[in-house]
Parts: sequence; C-alpha cells; structure tokens
Amino acid sequence: MENDPFLRQYQPSELKIASEFLTNWLPFLSKDLCKDCNHLLSNRIRSLDPAHCSNNTDKVDGECKTGSCSVVENMGSERASNNVDDNYDEKSENGEDCDNHSLGSWKGSEIVFGSFPEDFSSVLQSRPAVVETASPRMRWADMAQEDEFDEEEEEEEEERDSSRKGFDASSMKTPEKPKLSRDQRENLRLINVKRKKDFICLERVKGKIVNVLDGLELHTGVFSAVEQKRIVDQVYQLQEKGRRGELKKRTFTAPHKWMRGKGRETIQFGCCYNYAPDRAGNPPGILQREEVDPLPHLFKVIIRKLIKWHVLPPTCVPDSCIVNIYDEGDCIPPHIDNHDFLRPFCTISFLSECDILFGSNLKVEGPGDFSGSYSIPLPVGSVLVLNGNGADVAKHCVPAVPTKRL
Repeated sequence: MENDPFLRQYQPSELKIASEFLTNWLPFLSKDLCKDCNHLLSNRIRSLDPAHCSNNTDKVDGECKTGSCSVVENMGSERASNNVDDNYDEKSENGEDCDNHSLGSWKGSEIVFGSFPEDFSSVLQSRPAVVETASPRMRWADMAQEDEFDEEEEEEEEERDSSRKGFDASSMKTPEKPKLSRDQRENLRLINVKRKKDFICLERVKGKIVNVLDGLELHTGVFSAVEQKRIVDQVYQLQEKGRRGELKKRTFTAPHKWMRGKGRETIQFGCCYNYAPDRAGNPPGILQREEVDPLPHLFKVIIRKLIKWHVLPPTCVPDSCIVNIYDEGDCIPPHIDNHDFLRPFCTISFLSECDILFGSNLKVEGPGDFSGSYSIPLPVGSVLVLNGNGADVAKHCVPAVPTKRL
C-alpha cells in the first residue's frame, strides 16, 4: 500500500479514519460476494490503517470463483446516499439485532409524525400533509446554515487543547494532533449511533396474536454531552420565562402537585394540545383557536440533525413539540397518543435515564406506579421513534422517575 500513488495523497490519520469507517460498513459491502472476494476486500480495507498494515503479514490475492460478484446493484447516486439495506442488522453482544449506523431508510410508511406527552417529544404535522417524494420541501429553510452544535464542540476542543499547553513548547516538541474536519467528526459520531428496531412483545388483541411493539425504533448516542448541556440549559431558561409569565398563556403549564406523580411542568410549541376536557367543553386534542409560542431556533437545529442523521424521515419535518419537565416522583400515565398528531413521532431523553412501559393492557398499581408487558430503558441523549403498532396498539407510560428528567 505504501507505493500506491492514490494513497500517498492522504495522511496516515486520514487513512485510519477511512479504514475504521469502511470496516463498520464491511458487512454490507461484502454481502453477496464469494468467500475469496470477501476476504480480499476485508484485507484491503484493513490495510488502509498503517498500524494494522505493519502488523499484518498475510497477503491475499484471491480471485472470484463465481464469475461475477455484485456489491451494489442498480444503485444511483441519490439512492446510494439515502438508502441502506435494512434487512441486514449486525448482532449485538446479547444476540439481538442492532444496527451500528443510523442510515436506514423508511419503507412503506406514512412519513409524517406527531406526539404529545413524551419527554421532550418532537411532533410532526398537526394537520394532514401531502407526502412529497421526488424532492421533499424542507420546512427548516429559516435555519442557520452552520451546524451550531459542531461550532460549540469545536470551541470546547480548542479550550481543552489550550489548557494542555501549560509547559515550555521550546523544551518539548511534539507533533501536533491532526485536526479532523467537521464532516470527518460527524462521520465518526454517526457510525457510533446504534439503532434497535427488533422489539417483540406478542399479545392477543381483538382475538389475534400481534407484535404490539412493531414500529418502534431506539436510536442511542445521537446527542453528545455538549449538545445535551446546551439543550437542557435552554429548556431551563424557557421554564423560567414561563414562570415569569413571559410566554403565551397556553405555552407553559405548571399544575399544582396534589399527589405523587401529578404535576409535571410542560412547555408546548407549535400547537396547543388539550390534555383533558376543559371548562369550555373542548375535548382532548389540538385546539385550533388557541395560540402557543413557535418552535425555538435551537429546537429547529435539533430537528435538522434528526433528519440529517436519518433518525426521522425526511419527507415531513416536525412542526410542534412538547417538553415535559419531571421532578422526582413525576410520571406520565398509560395512554395512546391522540391521532391529531400524525405518525411517526419521537421522544428524546435528557438529564437522566428512565424506563418506558409498553403493552395493550397497562395497569395502574398506585400513584405513579404502573405495570406492563415490556419495559425499554431510555438512555440520555437517545431518541425513541414510535410508529405502527408501537404507537397505535400498545399503550405506553413513564412510571414515577427517581430523579430530575427532561
């Protein structure tokens, strides 16, 4: 590899990144290849890493025995950038299917989504929308072109670098750490995002045995610690504005905590959801004549990230959100989200991990205490996407949380 004119254009650090990235994609790239071609491709990718190459004494010069091996067939440039074979899932350590990259495409679904009472739930399209296919119209045209999360991480990295330089540089010369571009850093983070979509819970519903969790997807590692801190800080700022009466009347709600599990504070943007029949006789659902504050700019940056990383489908973009602010002991009772919000919808977890329960027959055991068929841990920085049976057949709830949570 050292004499290859193409590889000489790149630094060893860049080749190492390429090797790590392609190694993660190797199961997909080598699918349908014969054994020899698979081995040859694997060795070629691993040899990009100079450290690995220096320790590797085996060389393979295999030939394809099947006459022709197709790596990717009929894949144009657009499809290659937007679609990945969802039928292949790497096996996780516990034997469950788990995707190490969140680049899967959504197939055969109504690609619109909505929600209400999840932790910081992003909600899409509070009214019916036309599904666009060829060139979907993105509604975040007003967003900043620069990725503000990345800019903040760059600043933090520079601060860390400067704090390490507390010695006389003239007395100790060390090679500078190669700086990665924004795209390189994003690619490294993207390959570490995991997606789990093989949730199974069989229950009898209307006389038939069905998987009530079909349609759920859990994406972990989506938001870094820097991003989480910035989002949490803004939520607390919005909470203070709500308490001071600086938000529209229906945007911020802080009920009286009259018993355990009751009284979490909520902030809703984009549309006004009525949780229960009110004094005016309005049923639960979106109140068309009530106004709340629009989505804050940072929330639009979050939405842009979720779509760019294929956590949410790109044909429709969230236009509303409800932030749930939990104190210790707060909960969300069993429910199915109102169909004024279209599917899929998602919930993003911050501050602390908690369990969310699913089942077609969840039981209330006591104040903030629920039991159900299936429990899913929601790590901080994760995104749970609800669709299909997971959104419409199974109820879900969050039992009383042990500590603060958003």
